[in-house]
Amino acid sequence: MLDIPKIRAISLDLDDTLWPIWPTIRKAESALLGWMRQHTPASAALYADSDYRSALRETLVAREPRYHVDLSGLRHATIVHTLRRAGEPEHLADPAFEVFFSARQDVTLFDDAQPALVRLACRYPLVALSNGNADVARIGLGSFFEAALSAQVFGVGKPNARFFHAAAEAVAVSPDEVLHVGDDAALDVVGAHGAGMQSAWVNRRVETWDHPGPSPHAQTPDLLALCDLLGV
Repeated sequence: MLDIPKIRAISLDLDDTLWPIWPTIRKAESALLGWMRQHTPASAALYADSDYRSALRETLVAREPRYHVDLSGLRHATIVHTLRRAGEPEHLADPAFEVFFSARQDVTLFDDAQPALVRLACRYPLVALSNGNADVARIGLGSFFEAALSAQVFGVGKPNARFFHAAAEAVAVSPDEVLHVGDDAALDVVGAHGAGMQSAWVNRRVETWDHPGPSPHAQTPDLLALCDLLGV
């Protein structure tokens, strides 16, 4: 059970907690490929092959382990290597990446997300804590958050306890005074417990908890239900 009086801040996962991620990524991939077909057609022919992209990403991650958490760097490197292989100008990687990154910020929020953020931010300082490369300011949600931490900037991501502790430090509270909220059982729930935080599992797909380690302190079908649970 949640110890609600002890909560002084909330850290929030972004992808699949505030919006569905895969429709966003597919849209961004489509925007990038459309740009490449217009400006770098030889590279576009390579990049259109999903098997090629997957193999290249695996190679790049094996060569540069930082790409495990630096998703923007990985995307940019994938474009650079594709341009190089196709014999097209590598400086076009920058505008190509910006096409992808801009589309990646064009998310469609879950219906409950923004009303819940309004309610939560009235009571608690909120910290965005994401392994992805979403930018809450570009998305238009920056005003709800006291801080936004990304794994690619911090150097490690969830479930590393240091990343969770950085969220607590960002709003000057101790880890045990933070409620971490997210959809991923291993990264968000188990990770938060390892960092000494309380956890709330946003279980939109109504899955059964069958993961090793302690179960979440709270489980809700959406963020408005969490607001009701917290009394905000």
